[in-house]
Amino acid sequence: MFAEEFLVCDADSALWQDARSLLNIALNLEQQDEQYRWHGWQKQHIAAFLQGLPPHCTLLVGVWETDASAHEEELGQERLLLGIICEVVKGEICSVRTFEALSDPNLPAIEALEPGFEHARELLRVTKMQVAPVAWAIFTDQTTWQEWLLAESADEQIFDKGELLASLARQGRCVLMGSRAMHHHV
Repeated sequence: MFAEEFLVCDADSALWQDARSLLNIALNLEQQDEQYRWHGWQKQHIAAFLQGLPPHCTLLVGVWETDASAHEEELGQERLLLGIICEVVKGEICSVRTFEALSDPNLPAIEALEPGFEHARELLRVTKMQVAPVAWAIFTDQTTWQEWLLAESADEQIFDKGELLASLARQGRCVLMGSRAMHHHV
């Protein structure tokens, strides 16, 4: 899953708090045997997914939290909780960075990023220019992210995380973008 030479960029970023815990989980999963599962995730399924990607690409995740205390007449404040970019080369993750590592005058500041189409499109554009084309990007809220990330089958059978994600997208609970999303109808 991870390249022998793996780079963590901008590890001092405020967005690394949640990203660090996910990276630790992924590194632990990689070190386990083929039978090990973490909430429906297995090393061989992740490796197969990565091998199916273009030779040089990125995976992008944006997760927002909505301030539930906002007045009903206001849209509420949305705060970016997790904004990470995984660079994949020949089926292996070779670097991970947060959205804060991206630098472009047309990209809003992290505090101003919203889960709308315009900002998502800008993130994809800048990621393509500065890292690599985006194969898959998911933009969602914290509840949906946790539901997908932690879902597992009750009987410990193989669990299709891709189908669950497609189902969540069809329900309008997340947005999938990127070059691979265009070839996969959800």
